[in-house]
Amino acid sequence: MAGFGAPGVSTVEAGGLTLGVVAARWHGQLVDHMLDRAVAAGKACGVREVVVARVAGSVELPVVAQALARRCDAVVALGVVVRGETAHFDYVCQSVTEGLTRVALDESTPVGHGVLTVNTIGQARDRAGLPDSAEDKGWDSAVAVLDAALAIRAL
Repeated sequence: MAGFGAPGVSTVEAGGLTLGVVAARWHGQLVDHMLDRAVAAGKACGVREVVVARVAGSVELPVVAQALARRCDAVVALGVVVRGETAHFDYVCQSVTEGLTRVALDESTPVGHGVLTVNTIGQARDRAGLPDSAEDKGWDSAVAVLDAALAIRAL
């Protein structure tokens, strides 16, 4: 965790926007909390509606993010991928990152990458926005993607 360089934006005025959130069920306790935090961030920013979809794992996030991007102003994808003893971690992380980037560019809709890619569950807990966490990636990802949607609207 870098712990420095964060933009320090806690909310944006996103009234009238629709936020889509797709969340993996894998590592459910952590992702459920991140989902709650992303929804809370959307509401704190004044979004008109938050649309939530759930998928099995992180690999499934991009295709559902694309469907959400076709009907929402901004999308956040949430998940947790923990490094194991095989190359599977690298394939999943690359697939998810490239997929979410492609969705954002193809649909001209900001897609927030709120997928924790970590070495340990402890690192994930430290980023999941729990009461004792150092970071809150559910909240931060939602605010960042709404900020990007507002930037696009201003162009």
